Amino acid sequence: MSDQFWMIWPGNAVASALILFAIAMPFLYAARRLVHDLLHSIGRMVGGPFRLGARWLFATARDMKERNSVVLLAHGREEVGQHIEREFERISALVTRDLEGYPALQRKLLEEITRVEEDYKKCGEVPPPPPEWVEAVTSISKVKSDSNEMVQRILEEIKRSVHTIHDKALGEYRRAYESRHKILNGFMPFWRSLDKTFGQVDQKLTGLQQTSSKIDAQMEKYEQINKKTDKAEHALTVSAFTQFAISTMVLLIAVGGALVNFKLIALPFSEMVGSGDYLTSTMRMSDVAALVIIFLEATMGLFVMETLRITHLFPLIANMNDRMRHRMLWVAVVFLFVFAGIEAALALMRDMLSADRQALVQSLASAKAAAPDPLLRLIPTTAQMVLGFFLPFALAFVAIPLESFVYSLRTVGGAFLVMLIRATAFVLRVLGNLVRQLCRVLIGVYDFTIVLPLLVERLVKAARSEGDSSESRPVKRAA
Repeated sequence: MSDQFWMIWPGNAVASALILFAIAMPFLYAARRLVHDLLHSIGRMVGGPFRLGARWLFATARDMKERNSVVLLAHGREEVGQHIEREFERISALVTRDLEGYPALQRKLLEEITRVEEDYKKCGEVPPPPPEWVEAVTSISKVKSDSNEMVQRILEEIKRSVHTIHDKALGEYRRAYESRHKILNGFMPFWRSLDKTFGQVDQKLTGLQQTSSKIDAQMEKYEQINKKTDKAEHALTVSAFTQFAISTMVLLIAVGGALVNFKLIALPFSEMVGSGDYLTSTMRMSDVAALVIIFLEATMGLFVMETLRITHLFPLIANMNDRMRHRMLWVAVVFLFVFAGIEAALALMRDMLSADRQALVQSLASAKAAAPDPLLRLIPTTAQMVLGFFLPFALAFVAIPLESFVYSLRTVGGAFLVMLIRATAFVLRVLGNLVRQLCRVLIGVYDFTIVLPLLVERLVKAARSEGDSSESRPVKRAA
């Protein structure tokens, strides 16, 4: 009975609801303006902060994008400037090296050209002309024999002498040409030397031209970066994403190597530090000590790369004078060798501990296994020691991908953060518009509930407007 207290018509809920709605309708119509203002205020109160937050986030994303662009262009300008500086140093070294050898090369070329020219002149010399007896023979040939035996004998002797002299002159002529052919044949080494020398000159000039082309390309890229073109920014962004992906992959490989290194030294450290000593509920002190050794090795490798100026993560190290930097390099290298020796010893200790455990298990077993071959045991021991010695030096090169990862993370992280802020701003704007539209829908629903009073109001206004118009017409006529 208590749940039917509102019923005007007991036992008929629908009729009671309709009667109550009819009673409340005038009050709802009277409060229409207030309810509309209330819903509009709620829409502005809830949707306004959403839209304001979206506008602020869009402005923040725009500012962050501009800052990221400035940082990206500055880093790209510095990187391209370093490339150009290295190319100029390479050209300087190439020109210095080649110019130092050009005087000797020029002297060699002049000597060989002079020798070839002299030999060519020798080849061009004509053999000496025949002796003056040719004229005498010509005069004798004009003598008439007239069947004189003496004259015929003289002519035969002259003929025989002429043939002899002719053969001798022909032999000398052939020997002269043979000597000239030998001289021409002797040209070949000099021609080969000249060809080799000119080939060296061409190779050096080609290398210089290629380096100049690289400098031109880098200078064009540098000019585009200074002009802050979209093409340069897009190229730098793509390069940053590529470097981020590659450096991440290399760092993951390095993490795998560090895990292998950790497995090599974790067991010996558990024997030295104590396997029952825990830093936390799940982390043992031996594991922490092994990780500290690995991190120290990576740190020493980072210092080695910094002192060699391969990486530039610490400007203070790069700005040191050469003497201090070389000292720091040797200290870091010595520490690396010390850590490598320690790891090799720990790897040997690990193998010994494993052998002792295996021997203990075999001694507790009922059946005795055959003793392993000492040579077969020596192979894994040596492999573990070599691996433990060289892994610290391999971890030293992690500094190179780490630098690339750090520099590219700024660009990649900034781009993702801008995208996240824009997505959040978009969601806030959608929520703000949704709240405003929801308030409008509620206003429409409210007006729909009081549609009868609104229709009556519209009819009254229409009748009143018709009455006013009918009264105004006679007034106009009288006027």
